[in-house]
Amino acid sequence: MKKLAVLEKVLDSGIVAIVRTDHADKAKKIVGAISEGGIKIIEVTMSVPGAIDVIKELSGFCAQEAITLGVGSVLDPETARAAILAGAEYVVTPCLNPAVIKLCNRYQVPSMPGAMSVREVVEALEAGADIVKVFPGELLGPQFIKAVHGPIPQAPLMPTGGVAVDNVKEWFAAGAVALGVGGSLTAGAKTGDYAAVTAAAKLFVEKIREARHA
Repeated sequence: MKKLAVLEKVLDSGIVAIVRTDHADKAKKIVGAISEGGIKIIEVTMSVPGAIDVIKELSGFCAQEAITLGVGSVLDPETARAAILAGAEYVVTPCLNPAVIKLCNRYQVPSMPGAMSVREVVEALEAGADIVKVFPGELLGPQFIKAVHGPIPQAPLMPTGGVAVDNVKEWFAAGAVALGVGGSLTAGAKTGDYAAVTAAAKLFVEKIREARHA
């Protein structure tokens, strides 16, 4: 099943690269730079102007480059459906919305809802979420994941926010199944330095490999 294949790719990669920018053309360049650096799981957020059209335009390129393209910052099932029909292969939300999870399950597309409490993590799992995004990660920290895994060791948790090269090992040691990375990966794009984005992607790939084999 395609859903299981997508999930396997996300877990094997260990990183979801988040593209959030104010210009559609820049988003496409960032996706290319990230892919060149070896990260093949990329999320285009709905905060990108014309995000649905961007996803539709990128879907062909992503298929050729073996990139798994998803959509993020989704707030409702209507947006999730539009993104899926445009080519999004997984859906990420900033908060828990059972209706979005239900829609994703209907289309057999992985859902990754945001949660910031034990109760929300449990409710996300009960609703059928595939991976629970720990958000905002910079406020909750690796210890949150470790604490949640005490009573709920089966929860697949992916921190997003506050993830940087220098704390990759800490997040995986706490039990994260993958990392959601945005600003610390794409910072170079703000000045048009896409080579820096590629270099950052390569470094993240290296650090994740090291963390998993520690």
